[in-house]
Amino acid sequence: MEKIRTRYAPSPTGRMHVGNLRTALYAYLIAKHEGGDFILRIEDTDQERYVEGAVDIIYRTLENTGLLHDEGPDKDGGVGPYVQSDRQKQGIYLEYAKKLIEKGEAYYCFCDKERLASLTQTVAGKEINVYDKHCLHLSKEEVEANLAAGKPYVIRQNNPTEGQTTFHDDIYGDITVDNAELDDMILIKSDGYPTYNFANVVDDHLMGITHVVRGNEYLSSSPKYNRLYDAFGWEVPEYVHCPLITDESHQKLSKRCGHSSYEDLIEQGFLSEAIVNFVALLGWSPEDNEEIFTLKELTDRFDYHHLSKSPAVFDYTKLKWMNGEYLKAMDFDRFYEMAEPYLKDAVKKEYDLKKIAAMVKTRIEIFPDIKEHVDFFDMLPDYDVAMYTHKKMKTNAETSLAVLKDLLPRLEAQEDYSNDALYAVLSAYVEEKGYKNGYVMWPVRTAVSGKQMTPGGATELMEVLGKEESLARIRRGIELLEKA
Repeated sequence: MEKIRTRYAPSPTGRMHVGNLRTALYAYLIAKHEGGDFILRIEDTDQERYVEGAVDIIYRTLENTGLLHDEGPDKDGGVGPYVQSDRQKQGIYLEYAKKLIEKGEAYYCFCDKERLASLTQTVAGKEINVYDKHCLHLSKEEVEANLAAGKPYVIRQNNPTEGQTTFHDDIYGDITVDNAELDDMILIKSDGYPTYNFANVVDDHLMGITHVVRGNEYLSSSPKYNRLYDAFGWEVPEYVHCPLITDESHQKLSKRCGHSSYEDLIEQGFLSEAIVNFVALLGWSPEDNEEIFTLKELTDRFDYHHLSKSPAVFDYTKLKWMNGEYLKAMDFDRFYEMAEPYLKDAVKKEYDLKKIAAMVKTRIEIFPDIKEHVDFFDMLPDYDVAMYTHKKMKTNAETSLAVLKDLLPRLEAQEDYSNDALYAVLSAYVEEKGYKNGYVMWPVRTAVSGKQMTPGGATELMEVLGKEESLARIRRGIELLEKA
């Protein structure tokens, strides 16, 4: 069996879109599932869209997600250069374009902008530009004279105008198009750079790529790709077109949604491994519908033949849930290291942040959630005494006041403010009075936090707050209840 070789070929145009990350992930998984090679190639031929620092983003993202390439600009595997602008400087693309000209599969085009603009047609209410093969009919002498005179040119693919072209995609099956729909696309631009489509075909062949993974927006370009492979007499790789990714309103996932790139999600407090896990499921699902996977487990389980044709919805709520599952399972030391900046931003007083971190670890979905869970430690918020009423606990303002007044002298006399010692005091009171736990714990927790929901129980919070602050808050609770 031929060794599988896939590639991720991003353009350095900014942050890595979730769709591009999925392409990289699927290409990686397809290769690694069969023990193949994953190649990184930088496609920087569109100089107008080049963004400074974007190449560093590509390297950093692949490293942080664990999608480590076997070959690339920094790992020569013998088929480099792996940067298209470097390949262009070596004349690779022009060399292969001229080979097509010799075969009659491509031709020089010298038409100026004005003439090209005049070729606009209206099809189905839309204006499109269809080239009329004018320069295909220039004699060899006319072409040579134009070249000698330094007349600007592009090189176009010579596509047939009759018949049909069929190509096979491993997800969408056989797709046939009328050749009349195939424009004579430009292969080499007037600046000497190749177009995206042409460079892809040449590079994929020369680098031995066996499986081409890309978004299904490239389905319409695939017949032109196939015609180039056929024109050169090259073997056509396996095509794997991934489904569109949409937002919750079923519109194409765009930058405006605020979470369209890997960097956006990292900045919002998501874990890299959770993002990778989630992105893997945008168009693919295992047969048993399991959802939590490490990258190694994904590599073992991934079968691209099970990709969906239907658009994949980027469910932000599900991603948050998944991230929360990763946080729950995370080693505490690593969790604390990552949570510490958020804790320090929310809690300015000298409290034991590790104890607070232990409380919130299983209660948050993303790190920025920490603030709303712990903001009461620094300052008791203003709160409504209605919070003391809890039907399930059978508490109200009157019962809560009685409990707090009963407990106050006991808590004042207590010196050990560790969680276990405090819990023993409250439990003894519960047993003595014949109350249920919640009947006592609810008003105490409400008094020391001023919040309906807290990351820990009453005695856990009091351990962190300490004796002086805990008593001050309980006295404040008594005061508020007496005024009510």
